[in-house]
Amino acid sequence: MQFSITAHTKVDNWDLYPYIENLGFDAAWVPDSQMIWSDCYATLALAAQHTSRLRIGTGVAIPGTRIAPVTAHSIASINRLAPGRTFLGVGTGHTAMRVMGMQPMKIRDFREYLRVVRTLLRGGEVEYTLNGTTRTIKFLHQDLKFIDLEQPIPIYVAANGPLALRTAGEFGDGLVSLFNEQSEVLQANVSRVQAGAERAGRTLPENFHTTALTTAVVLKPGEDLTSDRVIEACGSWVTCALHFVYEIYEQTGDESTVPESFQDVWEEYRDQVENMATPQAKRYLQIHDGHCTYHVPEERKFITPKTIKGSCMVGEPAELIAAIRQAEQAGLREISLLPPLKTSREVYKDFAEQVIAKY
Repeated sequence: MQFSITAHTKVDNWDLYPYIENLGFDAAWVPDSQMIWSDCYATLALAAQHTSRLRIGTGVAIPGTRIAPVTAHSIASINRLAPGRTFLGVGTGHTAMRVMGMQPMKIRDFREYLRVVRTLLRGGEVEYTLNGTTRTIKFLHQDLKFIDLEQPIPIYVAANGPLALRTAGEFGDGLVSLFNEQSEVLQANVSRVQAGAERAGRTLPENFHTTALTTAVVLKPGEDLTSDRVIEACGSWVTCALHFVYEIYEQTGDESTVPESFQDVWEEYRDQVENMATPQAKRYLQIHDGHCTYHVPEERKFITPKTIKGSCMVGEPAELIAAIRQAEQAGLREISLLPPLKTSREVYKDFAEQVIAKY
């Protein structure tokens, strides 16, 4: 099992990366979300310059805001600074698009995007279509080392739905999904990935990488899930998950997609959204306020023991280690933590000293 962080992309917070490297984390994922954080590639360049062992990459890159050749060239530029320890995480764009009131990229377009990026990162020529015009493109001047394509850059595809999972099998070297302690969920996801690989005539490598995104709180002796400290340390992740569930519900109208852990608060949360002061046409701006960075005060009541347990890893060290070992046996290779900005370093330190060091 490897352990990583998913950072809040803050370009002047570059000292976070040597900090977590020294704590013993294996990797840092830097999100690409233009309306809420700094630029991911500028941040990654600073992270590369101030670390020597840490794997670094996008967590995840957004195709709807950067054309495929730009994404390929940007991550290959980072690979020039951190050769052999750079990866590209990429997804359809849940937050980056929805925070603008727009939809993530459709799977058909996402498959084409990945095809172009994958070919370019392997130094090849590829047919690329932009605004209805198709041309052959490739990176020039590769011998002058403006970018690094010699050291492989693995592509980790963020996916939870069936079509996206199959796409990860077609084009990915790894899968990024939300953490779930139920081993059958991971196994079902990997089966869909394998089906996508078979459809593309691929055989998944033995080292196909699986990463789960969550956050974690190491409980102190006698502490429970109603503690203010616990709520502050995981509240932004709980409410982020709630925002995501609401967006899916709003799109589909299907309440069966609401996880059991959120059902007790679902009706109250839905009513709160429907009564927001922000006009409906711009309501996405208020829904995503604080997204993965902090929780807004009026959403604190939704951070309950049940919603915490349903979306976060919380427990005393031995409990967390047992849950991680179970996930590892099910095929998970990496756990990535995204706590609130304010308490992030405290969360990383606690987890490193009390879980990673004892794992």
